[in-house]
Amino acid sequence: MKKVLILSASTGGGHNRAAKALEESLLSRNIACETVDSLKFISPTIDKIISKGYEKSAIYTPKAYGKVYRISDLTVSKSEMNRNIFLKYMMIKINKLISEKKPDAIIGTHPFPLMAVSKLKKKNKFNIPIISILTDYTIHSTWVQDEIDSYIVGDEFVKQLLIEEGIHKDKIHPFGIPIEKSFLNIKDINSVKKEFGLEDKFTVLLMGGSFGAGNVKDAFLDLLNVNHDIQIIVVAGRNESLKEKIEKIMQYRDIDKKVVLLSFTDKISELMSISDVLISKPGGLTTTEALLKEIPMIIPYYIPGQEEENIDFLLNNGLAMKTTPKYDLNVLIQILIENPCRLNNIKNNMNMIKKVDSSEKIADLILNSFNK
Repeated sequence: MKKVLILSASTGGGHNRAAKALEESLLSRNIACETVDSLKFISPTIDKIISKGYEKSAIYTPKAYGKVYRISDLTVSKSEMNRNIFLKYMMIKINKLISEKKPDAIIGTHPFPLMAVSKLKKKNKFNIPIISILTDYTIHSTWVQDEIDSYIVGDEFVKQLLIEEGIHKDKIHPFGIPIEKSFLNIKDINSVKKEFGLEDKFTVLLMGGSFGAGNVKDAFLDLLNVNHDIQIIVVAGRNESLKEKIEKIMQYRDIDKKVVLLSFTDKISELMSISDVLISKPGGLTTTEALLKEIPMIIPYYIPGQEEENIDFLLNNGLAMKTTPKYDLNVLIQILIENPCRLNNIKNNMNMIKKVDSSEKIADLILNSFNK
């Protein structure tokens, strides 16, 4: 039986979710696979510094994170990375892992382990395919490595960005970002509404990602001022402080709208299915989920860096609306409610752009590489 090693990381939820989706599809083709959280594997301390650092910076200092992202994309050279102590340590640990597991292919859903395995392959430590899964609708220099055999990207736009970076077009496959099959299962809409105590009216889903980043509180206050009878679902994620702030607003303010407040939930698929609009930061995974569910996005906040560039993709394809000081959330929601054709236009664009069966296509690509 062929074996695949999937290297992921817990900086945000998208990398591990993509890995899980791939694992499902590979196992269904009788391909053994194992997913390793590369940062946890290398060092729990390093994992906490990087993963928790990303989470805290996303919530509290997003502009600083965006600045570091842009500087590293433009100015960090390959020679500088070769001297990086963290990368050297990662290479030692991952080399031992590969020697132990003896995989027939390696998949990376995060750039850090991909940098390490690419350097190892360059040093002739192994000679097996390396597949890179880009989990945003943009690229960063850390994803671009000469030794990678295949790049899986979310859209033809991203393929063109890689071509501009010198990657041969035959290496790039715009299959889409992989999502678990269970996410695509459509449950009975009425039973879902009943479960959450919702009515048959315009429904807005308000989120800030898995850890509740973004100014969700202000977005919620804007929605309360919308001059239409709407219902609002707020997902606070793991951000308990955000949940408490929303609860206080609901407690002390006279609200004339139905509001459902949730913490971290595994019901995002169901909630997207019953909602008319998604208000969220545009993470790669959230963007992919919205596309597959064909739920128009409004973006009032984002983490500078890859999410800022995800916005470029969404706006260039007519898949989302973005608030500005004049075109605030109140204005955009009212326009969509009073002009349903505009909402349908976005849905039609999503239907045209979305990529279904991504993980299945990736699994077939890997299976075919074994048969060559």
